[in-house]
Amino acid sequence: MNTLPDEKASPDDSHDASWVQKCVEDFVFRSPENTLGFDHEEKVFDKPLVGFASASDPLWQEYQSHIGEFYLTPSAIFQATFPEAMVTADELTVISWILPSTRATRQEQAGQSRYPSERWVRTRHYGELFNNSLRRHLMEELAKAGIQSIAPLMSPVWRRSDQGPYAPCSNWSERHAAYAAGLGTFGLCDGLITPVGKAHRTGSVIAQMKVLPSGRPYRHHQEYCLHFTHNTCGKCIPRCPVRALSMQGHDKRLCMEYTEHRMNRYLKDTYGINNYACGLCQCGVPCTDHLPAPEEG
Repeated sequence: MNTLPDEKASPDDSHDASWVQKCVEDFVFRSPENTLGFDHEEKVFDKPLVGFASASDPLWQEYQSHIGEFYLTPSAIFQATFPEAMVTADELTVISWILPSTRATRQEQAGQSRYPSERWVRTRHYGELFNNSLRRHLMEELAKAGIQSIAPLMSPVWRRSDQGPYAPCSNWSERHAAYAAGLGTFGLCDGLITPVGKAHRTGSVIAQMKVLPSGRPYRHHQEYCLHFTHNTCGKCIPRCPVRALSMQGHDKRLCMEYTEHRMNRYLKDTYGINNYACGLCQCGVPCTDHLPAPEEG
């Protein structure tokens, strides 16, 4: 994919989609921060996926109309972060990535039935620390190229909200950004099912550069989930230890009560990590590490 033919696309036409993708991949491959934090060397993430979406895509407004007025579009975040910037939506690109968990982490987690495995807990903790480092690294590399950018989760305007029909939520969703960038669709448990499955973490940066959007190879926001497309599967439902999943969907409040409160205490007591995690519904299911085929339901 190449930068769109516009002299203002970026200060240097060499800084296009392939350049951004290489920045992300190289950091994942080479950074010593890509670690599970054991005494021995073990990476937390495998090769990433990278996608792009224009800030002028009507989907961002559609998100806002469904989620609530508090939900911020890429343009709103960029303008609020850089109030002096004179920029239009079609001059901004949302760069999104998927960081897949390793096979060892997925297999270990799949063997759990009540509590998250140690590697999964470390992925939640050290993996998100690495994800933040990746956000900063990409912004720094873009700045060296004269390209202004912001990671929404690092913007002073990012916050969580108890408003709207999907509360509790936040005013920017990394999973929704990944959907917009063509990287995956949503499952019964609300996880994002991607070509490398749904056992992953995701992040994004909004940059003042014009990059050809990746395109969305799907027509529906739940297209990769066998429950919605074939009325089968539902194998994530019995994986939930607190019955927050059913054929009707995901009870976010029940899920968060368990994950962010009870599991916070468990992680402190068991691993000495002050964080929260669960993710049992993301492993031991057909969509753990690939797009599931109909016969897997």
